[in-house]
Order: sequence, then C-alpha cells, then structure tokens
Amino acid sequence: MVEPDFRPLAGRSPGAAAPRISILLPFYNAADTLAPCLRSIQRQTETRWECIAVDDGSSDAGPGLIEAARAADPRFVLISRPHAGLVATLNAGLERCRGDFTARMDADDWMHRDRLAAQLGRLEARPDLAGLGARVRTFPRGAHNPGRQRYENWLNGLAEPESVARDAFVECPIAHPTLMLRSEILRAFGYRAMGWPEDYDLVLRLLAAGHALSVHPRRLLGWRDHPARLSRQAPEYALERFTACKAAHLASGPLAGSNHYLLWGYGATGRALRRALLRLGKSPSHIIEVHPRRLGKVIHGAPVVPPESIPELPRHPLLVSVAGPEPRAEIRATLAALTLREGTDFYCVA
Repeated sequence: MVEPDFRPLAGRSPGAAAPRISILLPFYNAADTLAPCLRSIQRQTETRWECIAVDDGSSDAGPGLIEAARAADPRFVLISRPHAGLVATLNAGLERCRGDFTARMDADDWMHRDRLAAQLGRLEARPDLAGLGARVRTFPRGAHNPGRQRYENWLNGLAEPESVARDAFVECPIAHPTLMLRSEILRAFGYRAMGWPEDYDLVLRLLAAGHALSVHPRRLLGWRDHPARLSRQAPEYALERFTACKAAHLASGPLAGSNHYLLWGYGATGRALRRALLRLGKSPSHIIEVHPRRLGKVIHGAPVVPPESIPELPRHPLLVSVAGPEPRAEIRATLAALTLREGTDFYCVA
C-alpha cells in the first residue's frame, strides 16, 4: 500500500466556516483504496466541504489514514463505530452532516477535482432539483466486462429529470457515489435496510415522492470495479434483490390501483419480474410477445398475445420487461403510436 501524503493547505484555514457540502464517506477495511479517495477529496476546487468518514468497525489501517488526513486538514472527520453494516453506517454519518448539501462517496472511488463545484453550481442554479448524480468512468479499464460497459454507457446517457424518471425501473439511474442531495431532503428519507440495494431504494422513494433528480453531463467520478466490491459480494446486491426492489416500488406505485398488469416480454427478466410481483399479489392478465413459439399459449393463466392485440386488451398498466436499449426504443415507438403515455400507461422495467 502506498503511504498517503496529506499536506497542510497553505494560506487557508479549512473548517473555520460552516461547510456548504458534507461528503458522506462510509468505509470498512478499505485501506488499500482509501488514500487516493481522500486525496481526490482534498484537491477539490470547491473548498467549503467537510468529509464525514464513518468507520464500520474496520480491522485494517483505514482509520489511521483518516487520522493522517485530519492531521493535515481538519475538514476530515472520523467517526468510529462497531461493525453494523452499510445502512446503519450511512445513517450514523448522516446525523453528523452539517452542510446544506450531502455528497455521497465510496472509499474505493475517486472524484474529479471539479466534482463538488460542478454539482453544487447545478443545484444552486436549479432549485427544482432535489439532487443529482454525475456521469462515471469505471476502472480499471482492462478488467472491463461487456455487461459493465453497457451499464456505464446507459448510465452516462441519462441527463435531465425526465430521462432519470423514465428509466428508473430499468436500472438504478444514478451511481450512488456520485449522488449529491439537499441535506434536508436526504435526512427526511434516510437509508433503509430492506434486504435490497439501499441506494436504488432511496432513488425510487425520492422519485415516487415527486422529487426531481438529474445527472450532470460531465464524468465526475472514477468508479472502481473489482471482485471484492460490496455490490459484487453482499447478498443485498444480487440480481434477484434488485428485482425485488423494483417489484415492491411498482406494487406500491404504478400498480397500486390494480392487482393485474400487462407484461410485454417473457424472457429471463420478464419471468423474474412476474415471480417477484406475484409475491406481492400482482399478476399479469396478458403477456405480450413476438416470439412465435409463445404466441397463442397461456402462461400461468395469462394468454400470450401479439402487440397488435394491445388496443383490445384491458387498460391495465403495461410493464415492458425487455433488455437492451434498441428493443426498448422500438417498443416505446410502438406504444407511442398507440397514444400510450410512458410513466402513465406503460413503464419500461428492464
């Protein structure tokens, strides 16, 4: 591990004024990646910040790195707690955040030197926004797999609140370590331990409550991808738990007024979604498919019909569970031609 080099900031007295931004940084046994993360924070062009670093019971040198950073720059604050998991750690740190805005950060990532300034400027200019994320660049590039690259491309294609809300049930539309929120809103919602990704759950709750979220058009975060990353290891981040999270928010939101829906697509994603929704008392009345071997069949009580049948079907909410941006774009065009409105009549959910 490279020894950190946290130099005192000449000509400044950081921490003398109340911070504008609180950086919420939970960590657990992150000594191997924490030093470059902290250096990326210290070199921010926006200097009115505090970093609330919350140690979730680490047994490595991570807390010592925070202490070294604090010795050079009192804007770093270390909170040490017994190991309790990410959600408890985030909420404990949130209680200590004093800034008007709270920016999430992960201990294995790094932020562009303009990240805080760029996001703060956007939020100050846009009082309609509750918060925003930013585009990302995952690294190391040599270890990239095609699925991760597709996700990065999709994520970096989102921008204004309309696109974030439109695709919110496809994947989590904001990379959590890029998220900056107005602190009073984040404190009102907090983080929940529900057995699924706490970041996706937060975004869906914010959107359901009518809060607007957007994505800054610059790549402002280096997002490390490695086998030991929490999102690859913890059971809460398994694919079926993402599906369970989507299903719960669909059931309490777009499907709240009906126990039935129309399902377009019965591949692996469509089947998984049907199972998750069935546990919540929601079942498809019809399945819409283009696969010739499925047309005309009845699957779990739902007749399989072609897209041409949609005008004659019951006006239940329509869930489009088809992977890939190109098929989704084609289906969106088809449904728009039928004067169905996305976000009201139909939702893309995979």
